[in-house]
Amino acid sequence: MALFSRKHDDRAWSGVIVAKHRGMLDGSNMYHHLEIRSPDGSTQKERVDGKFWKAVNEGDHVSKTPGEPPTKLPE
Repeated sequence: MALFSRKHDDRAWSGVIVAKHRGMLDGSNMYHHLEIRSPDGSTQKERVDGKFWKAVNEGDHVSKTPGEPPTKLPE
């Protein structure tokens, strides 16, 4: 039986980071979000773990494939 982490869900996305957000939305847990601009020009807010959030900056290209954690793409 495999355990499934919400951090590595079945969604896929890619684009450029336009903003980083974090907050204690429920008052006890820190949540990290990246605002991503997709190649088609739309933006979306994606939740990521704190380690990845700290490792990337605005302007970085990132990608996520289904079932895998997000990755920073080379320049």
